[in-house]
Amino acid sequence: MTARVVTLFLGGDVMLGRGIDRILPHPGDPTLHESHARSAELYVRLAEAAHGPIPRHAGFDYVWGDALAALRVARPDLRIVNLETSVTVSDDPWPKGINYRMSPANVPCLAAAEIDCCGLANNHVLDWGEAGLLETLATLRQAGIRIAGAGRDAAAAAAPAALPLPGGGRVLVHAFAAQDSGVPRAWAATGTRPGVALLPDLAAATAARIAAEADAGRQPGDLLVASVHWGGNWGWEVPARHRGFAHALLEGGFDLLHGHSSHHAKGIELYHGKLILYGCGDFINDYEGIAGYEQFRPDLSVMYLARLHAAGGALAALTLVPFQARRFRLRRAPAAEAAWLRATLARESAGWGIAIAAQDDATLVVGPG
Repeated sequence: MTARVVTLFLGGDVMLGRGIDRILPHPGDPTLHESHARSAELYVRLAEAAHGPIPRHAGFDYVWGDALAALRVARPDLRIVNLETSVTVSDDPWPKGINYRMSPANVPCLAAAEIDCCGLANNHVLDWGEAGLLETLATLRQAGIRIAGAGRDAAAAAAPAALPLPGGGRVLVHAFAAQDSGVPRAWAATGTRPGVALLPDLAAATAARIAAEADAGRQPGDLLVASVHWGGNWGWEVPARHRGFAHALLEGGFDLLHGHSSHHAKGIELYHGKLILYGCGDFINDYEGIAGYEQFRPDLSVMYLARLHAAGGALAALTLVPFQARRFRLRRAPAAEAAWLRATLARESAGWGIAIAAQDDATLVVGPG
């Protein structure tokens, strides 16, 4: 009998606020509190100046573009992203300079891609205060989307999203944020205060404790995913403390590490047969037309399609589907961009147990190497 395999779509940061919110069917208040921008309309104008007109009141599926067709072909069992924006009408900005929010009326944008779970442990979910977080939680739950990494108190923030699998078993998504991703210490959920599941440090002992707690909730047939928001926005380096923490999580029982925060894709590791995605990059954002980091190719987004053995969680196969942002919409990346991505990820993953091959359709296939 063929061993059962589970397919997960893992996306990096999905930012549907600010400029993206302006082009969706129900745009909210565009007011910003940035030193260089007072209206989210600026980000729409920058993108239009770079690549042409963007439709207003576009359909909820518009920003996903060609990713929807790729998902229809892949037919993943579950779809998991890091939602890096508050979903709220709150007008109580946290004094941090850059604040993301999308209108709750635009939450069907997530349903358009059939997203099953949003990680919320990141440095933007409380951009509009505790009221903004609570509205985000309520709006996503009402939309039928599971959440992980934030909650009304510490226990809720630490609780996993339990996602049932066809054929039995579950994927348990535990989401955490590290302070080195820019999360204020004051955002940590407590016994009496809403917030995020903020890691106290990236020590191996902390990883072992988290893994033991997660493993205690495992039932037969379950897979454990750690979704971690960590590190800076730019740069290829994976700090030793990140690798050590990831290794300790997998040694403790997690089956996959889904890392994010970097605005571009980072290296990939196969550790004792299990997958570590150190940085999935941004999947959707409104940065189109902003100059300054072209060497990292932030215009390129990656769809990670991970196939895991249901028994044991080892990686069976990993496919990367590259996209390019144009006019706030994902299009399949041309062959030259896919080749650049393959070469870059192969360089950054050298010595980490993987090989990356290009397919004729510009997808990338990752396997043991």
